[in-house]
Amino acid sequence: MPRPKADLPDPAALWDLVAGDQLRLRVTPGARTEAISVEEGRVLVKVRAKPSDGAANTAVVKLVARALGVATSRCRIVRGATSREKVLQLDP
Repeated sequence: MPRPKADLPDPAALWDLVAGDQLRLRVTPGARTEAISVEEGRVLVKVRAKPSDGAANTAVVKLVARALGVATSRCRIVRGATSREKVLQLDP
């Protein structure tokens, strides 16, 4: 059975939360479904990948890049690699 598509918000809602060229995230690894939501000005990201060997971080970068409509090569985690609170850098 194929996985259901991730629940993604409107890209404009995410771009509104980008401060300069950084986006703050709260990540839940090992979730049942992949989703991004904006609640009370916070970006909450849920990924199915487990937090081992950077798999969850890779999944976060791919999911956020897809939600923003940019290439994954333009996104990288600059703070919080081992934390649930992360800062994603968006390169031009």
